[in-house]
Amino acid sequence: MTDQRPVYLNLFKIRLPLPGIISFAHRITGVILFISLPFAVYLLELSVESEQSFEKAQQILNQPVMLFVQILLLWSLAHHFFAGIRFLLIDAEIGVEKSQAHLGSWLVLVAEALTLFVITILMTAGVSS
Repeated sequence: MTDQRPVYLNLFKIRLPLPGIISFAHRITGVILFISLPFAVYLLELSVESEQSFEKAQQILNQPVMLFVQILLLWSLAHHFFAGIRFLLIDAEIGVEKSQAHLGSWLVLVAEALTLFVITILMTAGVSS
């Protein structure tokens, strides 16, 4: 006799493999980028309105909490871009095997970390000059 009751899944005990984590993060970063669009459009509109509104947009972006938001959006964009390329390659049946999928996931992480590092260095060099 089989039990037909629902099974309780403890999501904190399930360990996703790295490709699964990359896939989940790709979806999350897509949502983050989509939600940030109205704010980005507002800042763009504010920056092209006049000289005073451009300075106001700069003041908004120079607030300490906005540094965290900018880094989050930069990470979201980098991750979504590189993971998206990985998924396009998978759709073309490149990197489908388990070892290749694992390597592709690591390449996504390395590429986004390098992108964050380089852009952060360029941003701090631009601020100091």
